[in-house]
Amino acid sequence: MATNSPGRRALVTGGGTGIGLACASALAAAGLHVTVFGRRDAPLRAAIDAGHAHALIVGDVRTPPAGLEADVLVNAAGIARSAPFLRADDALWREMLDVNLMGAVAMTRAVLPGMMARGRGRLIQIASTAALRGYAYTTAYAASKHALLGFVRALALETAEKGVTVNAVCPGFTDTDIVRESVANIMARTGRSEADAIAELAKFNPQRRLVRPEEVASAVLFLASDAAAAVNGQAIAVDGGETS
Repeated sequence: MATNSPGRRALVTGGGTGIGLACASALAAAGLHVTVFGRRDAPLRAAIDAGHAHALIVGDVRTPPAGLEADVLVNAAGIARSAPFLRADDALWREMLDVNLMGAVAMTRAVLPGMMARGRGRLIQIASTAALRGYAYTTAYAASKHALLGFVRALALETAEKGVTVNAVCPGFTDTDIVRESVANIMARTGRSEADAIAELAKFNPQRRLVRPEEVASAVLFLASDAAAAVNGQAIAVDGGETS
């Protein structure tokens, strides 16, 4: 999908793997100059070597460096931990909120002044179906994603007259390293095969499959485009109909 604005710059957090990498690749293919941001140098460099990005920044989303500029920000960095509520201690809660919510807040705060000064920008937060519904044993994670969606909806109203849109993409269980870790945990805990463990997660999707990262990236690419100028404050589910 054409972005209609040559020379636009995109910044993708968590851009070295999974959904972030797929988003970086899609935006680069659409003609944007893409910078990938993450904690580990190696996957970010691999993204550049593969032609999915043009530049990298190694850092922590909670403390972004000064001077960041972007026309499109995709906050794909995030972490997921599961535990029964009574075994989810304060450290787990802080970790979920610090990265999934406050990391997105910090990155948004870093680039928003420039967007508002230019009168144009796209802020795209990768949330989750856990921002739209609950799942057992994910109280901290679901709370962080619900908070992220509240942040999106409120900020969208503040920036609506400034040419900046703020939206969330809410994927269901997606074929990424994070989900593969969940599959491994199910296998270790229950003795199930890999196929059965994947099916345990895929059952939430009415299509009975994991979402592909590229499908999430397609929604992001639309939101980054000029065609989405009137789409603001929305939560776009990419989940095969799970949250219908």
